[in-house]
Amino acid sequence: MSKILFVMTGADHWTLADGSKHPTGFWAEEAVTPYQAFTAVGHEIVAATPGGVVPPLDQGSLAPQFNGGKEGARKVADALASISEIQHPVKLEDVDLDDYAAVFYPGGHGPMEDLAVDAVSGKLLIDVLASGRPLGVVCHAPAALLAATKADGNNAFAGYRLTGFSNAEEIQGGLAAGAKWLLQDRLVEIGADYQEGEPWAPNVVVDRNLVTGQNPASAGPAAAEMLKQLT
Repeated sequence: MSKILFVMTGADHWTLADGSKHPTGFWAEEAVTPYQAFTAVGHEIVAATPGGVVPPLDQGSLAPQFNGGKEGARKVADALASISEIQHPVKLEDVDLDDYAAVFYPGGHGPMEDLAVDAVSGKLLIDVLASGRPLGVVCHAPAALLAATKADGNNAFAGYRLTGFSNAEEIQGGLAAGAKWLLQDRLVEIGADYQEGEPWAPNVVVDRNLVTGQNPASAGPAAAEMLKQLT
């Protein structure tokens, strides 16, 4: 089979409007579930982060209430510990898109801090979109799309149907009031056709080679849609 690139956050916090730093990183389920789906059919995963730092885990993502109970949380933690690729990422700056058949961005609030303003990631996203390779982006990771500014000043994802973590979910999660900005609002501002689903329920939007998922529950279905494009 082929290689799939996981582009992951290197940020362990999200800076709020008052300057405080909310501890975060990547969300476990959004990396583990797609990783298992891709590797189960033989694909190889390579992780990449800005600077090649080990992506920090949002420890909250291992809480029992987000994993169907203690047993579910233990399974996710064990699965995550077994993914050596996440512990040995390559530098995002060194990635050659030609080496990969698809690109996937797991979420968590981390991408709101670094990938949202990362020009290297932004160029990669523009190139993936143009290449026709499957591009999967889940939950808060669509923040990375904000950096995909083309030479003409327009965003590469303007006019695309897509989704991402909704304002309603951010409010229910308790962080909206302290945020500098909300993802749904910014996606609308760049000209994307944002598609909002029910809070916390799976919602996957496919437009051409772009596959987006709204929340953690959408990570598995998004990976399944990417696999359809890879076959």
